[in-house]
Parts: sequence; C-alpha cells; structure tokens
Amino acid sequence: MAEQPSEENRPESSSLPDDVWEKFVQDSERDIRASAPKEPSARARMVTERLRAMDEAQAEAAGKRRWNGKRRPAQPTRPEGWRTGPALQETGGRSSRRRRVWSAVGVVVAAALAVVAVNPSAALSWLPGGLGEGSGTSDGAQAADATPLAPETARPSAAPSDAPAGIPTREKPFAGSPAARWEAGADAIRLPEAKAVNGVPAARIRAVLKGTKEFLVASNLDPAVLRGEHPKKALDLVDPAEKEYLAELRAALREPTVKNDPVWTFTRFDPEEVELAGDVRVRGRMTVEAVKGTAGKAVIKADYTFVYPMARVGGGDEVSRSIVRRSVEVEAVDPARFQAGEGHIWITDLNSEISNDDCREGDGLIRPGFFTHRETGPEPSGKAHDPYDRSKELKPAEDDEDCGVVSRT
Repeated sequence: MAEQPSEENRPESSSLPDDVWEKFVQDSERDIRASAPKEPSARARMVTERLRAMDEAQAEAAGKRRWNGKRRPAQPTRPEGWRTGPALQETGGRSSRRRRVWSAVGVVVAAALAVVAVNPSAALSWLPGGLGEGSGTSDGAQAADATPLAPETARPSAAPSDAPAGIPTREKPFAGSPAARWEAGADAIRLPEAKAVNGVPAARIRAVLKGTKEFLVASNLDPAVLRGEHPKKALDLVDPAEKEYLAELRAALREPTVKNDPVWTFTRFDPEEVELAGDVRVRGRMTVEAVKGTAGKAVIKADYTFVYPMARVGGGDEVSRSIVRRSVEVEAVDPARFQAGEGHIWITDLNSEISNDDCREGDGLIRPGFFTHRETGPEPSGKAHDPYDRSKELKPAEDDEDCGVVSRT
C-alpha cells in the first residue's frame, strides 16, 4: 500500500498552514481507500456465476446442427389424359429436399460475462427471471423494434449486422435478434405483381402465387400446425395428382422416421413442452421465372425465413428462438396447353434448414434448446453458420455432417 502523508514525514521546509496540511492528508487517505482493490459484491458474484452456468448449459445442451443430406424422392406421375395441349407437361418431382438442423452456441453469454465486471446492474437486467431492475432489451433494441425493415425484393448481399445486445424474455422475445426489425405473420409474405410469363397468363400466375403463399402460411404459421396438429389445409392445397408426394407426407405425419420427417415441410413443436412467446417474424421474397426451353411454363420461387420465440410451458421467462428457412418451387402452367389443377399447387422442389433444434431426427418435432436444461447428443462440429444470412441460396446438403453449430439465434 502506498505510504500515507503524516506529521512525521511532513517536509521540514513546508510553509503550509496546519489546516491546509490536514485537509491534504484527509484527501489523500480517501483517494487511497477508493483506489484499493475491492472484492466483488455478493450480487455481482451471483450474476457472474449464473451467467457462467448458463454458458456451460448452452455449450452442452445446444451448439448442435444436423441435416439429413440430399434426398431424391420418387417422381410423381401424371394420370392418363393429363396432357391437353401440344406439349407434354413434365412431371415435377421434388428434386431434392433436406432438413438442415443447427443449434445455438453460447456467444451472447460469453460476452455478458465480460460486461458483469463493468456493470453488474446492466447485466442483471438482461437475465431471464428479472434479477435486476428490469428485463428485456436495451434502448437500442427498443429503437430497432420501432424501425421495421423494408420488404426484401432481391437476394441480400450479406448477412444482417449484429442486433443490439440483449437476452430474449417473454416481454422482449426478439432481444438481440435481427428479427426484431422483421415483419410478423402472414402479412410479411408479399406477392409480386402478377404478369404473364413465358405464355402463362397473368391470371394463372396470380392464382399460383396466392396458392404458394397459402401453403407457406398453412405449413409454417397456422397455430394448430405449430402445436403439432394435422396440417389439413396445407395438404389440401397440394395437387391431388402428386399422389406419391402426398402419400409420403401423410406417412411422415403418421409415423415420422429419420428418412421421412414431417418437419422437412411443416413447422411443428411439442405443445406439452413449449409454447409461442410472441408473434412469428418472417422475412423473404417470392419471384416468378420462365422455365427455359418450354413454352407455357413458369416457376414460382419462394424463399422465407421464420423465427419462432419459444418458451417453456408452465412459466419461466426464458425464451429460446428457433429459426426455420424454407425454399419452395411451384409450377405454373398455361391452361390452354396443359391441364392445371384449379385451387391447388404443384410443388417441384422444397428445401428446409432448421436452426436451434437438438440433433435428434425422426421424431416429427422441432425441439429448441434452453439454458435451463441439458441434453446429451452428437458432438457439434464444422464451421458455425449464421441462420439469418439469406445472401446464399438454400441448396441441398452435399456433405455428411449431421451436427453443427450456429453463431446466433
């Protein structure tokens, strides 16, 4: 400890008055005491320990990704008499569908540990359960909530920037997420202007666009489907001529398997374990393209990411977000050349990517990971993936990795 001023070590030549010297001594002692190392308070130690425990739980219960690789289901066939025009409508056939599943890694908690030492009160306010004066997001996150992004009209050039720091709670389920600025629900799925494309009339394009949106909503936003109930409306939208595809979907719903899991198409959670803690945020786009080399055919391409804030049934403030990205292609044909099923859609391709789920396949449900519970499973591997990065096309998996990590949720 630094030597304190005293009467004994007062310079002999000092001409300072006694009262001035006494004040100098008192000020010096106060400054020394203030600069001395202090043991963290019990409250600060509690926060640090809880954050450390949450980080360990995150590393064990999450940090996982899985996908089932490339699949080539049986090609559906058209019934006799299907062709009514001069050219044969090719059978669609979902050329590839995959479920790519990722789980979260504890990046937010690691950063929070560093903040605790500087500002325990602020750190407390982030924790689920309301240990501090408040909970939810920072002022920056609240400002972000009030500034929704413009609709996506083309593929982004990069992943979204980092959102303001925060841990999601029931009050602020999108704290710390780029989805805080996304639109919510079916209104976020906007249809492009319907125009004639490659000989397909505008009216037919409009009908298929509408059917594609209805399928996405019925598969990923219907509250009953999210609770694991039968997706009747979505199934009814699929063209009955796609018999093999429909049979495959119904078999998956009856008895999910590793090779045929309904979550490749429908977003489903276990209603006994989790419940929605807010609205579903959605971002994406829908486009229309001509099918090259075939007059009278066009394809609707829909690419959307859905973010689900989930909480445990029965209480608890902790929220864990699962992120599902779907890429769907639907055929639109000229009714003068080809017979088209009115009120139905013909799905030619469907790919899926699921983030923040455990690494179990074949159970027919998405199971988000929480800090407050731990499960064993395959060890994560591979490069961390950003589930909010929509700058890359969603393609079938080309490797054998079945368990990996995401950089954020």
